[in-house]
Amino acid sequence: MNNPNVSLRPLRSSDAETLAILANNRKIWDNVRDLFPHPYTTEHAREFIGLKKEEHPTLTFAILSESALAGVIGLEPKADVFRKTAIVGYWLGEPYWGKGIATEALRLIIDYAFNELDLVRLEAGHFDFNPASGKVLKKCGFKQFGIAQKSVIKNGKLADDHLYGLVNPKYQ
Repeated sequence: MNNPNVSLRPLRSSDAETLAILANNRKIWDNVRDLFPHPYTTEHAREFIGLKKEEHPTLTFAILSESALAGVIGLEPKADVFRKTAIVGYWLGEPYWGKGIATEALRLIIDYAFNELDLVRLEAGHFDFNPASGKVLKKCGFKQFGIAQKSVIKNGKLADDHLYGLVNPKYQ
């Protein structure tokens, strides 16, 4: 489902309070890396936004749904011989789940990564207990290239990491 009311923009200082409200949700924290704080405070949001304002080029974006902050999506560039590859990560506030917003946001950042940054490959993953994220990746053309078995420890439990990749069509 295409959602034309989704857009991306750089994070702003004024996003801090809404970001903290959306991010301070155990259901989100359960599906992201542990470096994502929980509980998530306005101070965490301010620090995060401050760090991301230093990015050149911009790699982290607010996901907007009908101009309301709905979540965050970003690219984490790899280095050395992998320098034309980036890892994509995203999360949405719970009120925005199941509306096609993550899929459209991912399509937008793919376009940015391939056409503005001239990246060759994007990678992403999801924990085995978050198959909804895998559906988003597949809808956007990502292909699963592996499962890193028992590679994740989240909430004290071992889990698999499902790994996906997408190659810029210009390089295929």
